[in-house]
Amino acid sequence: MIENKKILILGMARSGYEVAKLLNDKNNRIYITDQKDQDADKIKELKNMGIEFIKTLEPENILDNTFDILIKNPAVFPFHPCVEKARKLKIPVVNEMEVAYHYIKNPVKIIGITGSNGKTTTTTLIYEVLKKAGIPVKLGGNIGTPLSQIVPYLEPNDILLLEISDHQLIDMYDFKTDISVLTNLCPTHLDYHGSYENYKNVKRKIFNHHTKYDLAIINAANYDSMSLTENILSTKYYFNNQENYILEDEIYIDNKPVINTKDIILKGTHNYENILVTYLIAKLLEVDFKYVNEVLKEFKGVEHRIEFVRDLDGVKYYNDSKSTNPTATITALKSFDENIHLILGGMERNQDFQDLTPYLSKVKCIYAIGEVRQKIMTYAKENKIKAYEFSTLKEAMEKIKKEVNSGDIVLLSPASASWDQYLRFEDRGDEFKSIVKGY
Repeated sequence: MIENKKILILGMARSGYEVAKLLNDKNNRIYITDQKDQDADKIKELKNMGIEFIKTLEPENILDNTFDILIKNPAVFPFHPCVEKARKLKIPVVNEMEVAYHYIKNPVKIIGITGSNGKTTTTTLIYEVLKKAGIPVKLGGNIGTPLSQIVPYLEPNDILLLEISDHQLIDMYDFKTDISVLTNLCPTHLDYHGSYENYKNVKRKIFNHHTKYDLAIINAANYDSMSLTENILSTKYYFNNQENYILEDEIYIDNKPVINTKDIILKGTHNYENILVTYLIAKLLEVDFKYVNEVLKEFKGVEHRIEFVRDLDGVKYYNDSKSTNPTATITALKSFDENIHLILGGMERNQDFQDLTPYLSKVKCIYAIGEVRQKIMTYAKENKIKAYEFSTLKEAMEKIKKEVNSGDIVLLSPASASWDQYLRFEDRGDEFKSIVKGY
């Protein structure tokens, strides 16, 4: 518990707002700082609670040695001047989820899902299965609802299901799960972490404080996941191994077929891997597989992940805005055969587009957008593929409308973060859908 402390929250957004409310009745003095204007009603509410909001481009000028804690928004880079100053002053730097964890009073089972790709779909599938089975479950974390908002409503023996990103794990120290899932690992967010090794070590924190009584689910087909978890203390369960796998049209758990892929709405090997994890969680929680099967027969996937938007004059439009790294975009490209008009680009994060090369035969044209567009144009030229360059998604869509023919696929799968032009990847996907539906 945090009491009688002077606290600076760096970056408001939803998590900063919720953690401020959580901490407010503990005789704490709370200050929130952000570079941007925030919702006026929320600012008024916080002010009425005695919480001060300060808009500034230089929050490090506010921080001094009278502060006890810095709570950092996950979007704030670890080498931000305010964070570096806090470390010099030996002020603890944590995040909203780490703080909220200490306010969990009732005994609950915590399941944490992380990985480079597949987190959201896996987490959502598990949530739907547990609901279907009548098991009390609360859903949050990176998937939308901050833990600070959930904590006051937790009941004894609830399942607390959390999607956890590397941006959250980096500032977590005492936080502990009962079951941790690592879907896979690939190089991503390297600008945030400085190196792939740093990124992997941050991901490993989801197994922090585990003993043999805690459980880990790991992708046996992903070398980096296997090597990273070699020495963790958890009891390990694997998918994509000799017991839990996909063979032809069947999904197997403990070498027994549990469902035929023809009965599943979700398609693609990446989704079948998410489904393997879901079955393993059901097994560990002693949930009847019939509930998993029922969900799989009706679950259409998550928004912004290879999401079908519209068929217009024989041209199919797909929103894959959630693909913020090349590996995720490869997964999307594997879902189609040919005639793809691919929208790539966004924030420059040292991403390497070379991994896309084996799949370029499926691509008719690349439309490079955002901060990283020049890098994409160079890549396209080297690979002799037709490409156009645009500042914005809207400009790219105007060109695409003139280029497509019946039978073509228009795929927004940027392989890049959205933060150069959007607050969230959801905003980018929503704009794409709005443009397409407006045709």
